[in-house]
Parts: sequence; structure tokens; C-alpha cells
Amino acid sequence: MSELQVELVAADRRVWVGAAKMVRCRTSSGELGVMPGHTPMLGILVNGELIIHQADGAKQAATIDSGFLSVEHDRVTIVADHVDVQG
Repeated sequence: MSELQVELVAADRRVWVGAAKMVRCRTSSGELGVMPGHTPMLGILVNGELIIHQADGAKQAATIDSGFLSVEHDRVTIVADHVDVQG
């Protein structure tokens, strides 16, 4: 099974980088789940929870404010003004 390469970036620092099975977040169009093979897209993020389902089975949760999400060729880049990592 293929994996996503995910990069979560706040305005002032790189927060998390790694392999994942899925990313869940909230966009201006509603809840979004991204898995390997997802269609390329650019989405506007809204305040809310982001969950990265890591390749090793662990979960990384964070609360983010406004930002954007880019998906292309199993690479997911998430950029937000502020990221508060949980756990």
C-alpha cells in the first residue's frame, strides 16, 4: 500500500513531517479526508482539528487556524498561520 508524504507547517516553523495513511481536516467546503491516490487539489482550511493517521498506526492531532492544503502525487502540504499540536 502506498503512503502519503505529509508536511505540516506553521507560519514560524515546520511542525511535523512524515509518512501517513490518511489526513483529515476541515476546509471551507467541509470535512476532507485525503488518502494515497487522491486527486490533486488545493483547499482553504478553516479553524478546527487536523488528524494525521501515521503510517505506523499512531495519530498526530493538531488544532489549526486558517491556512491551505495542497495535494499532489501523494504529497500533502498543510500550511497554517498557527498550529497547536495535541499530545
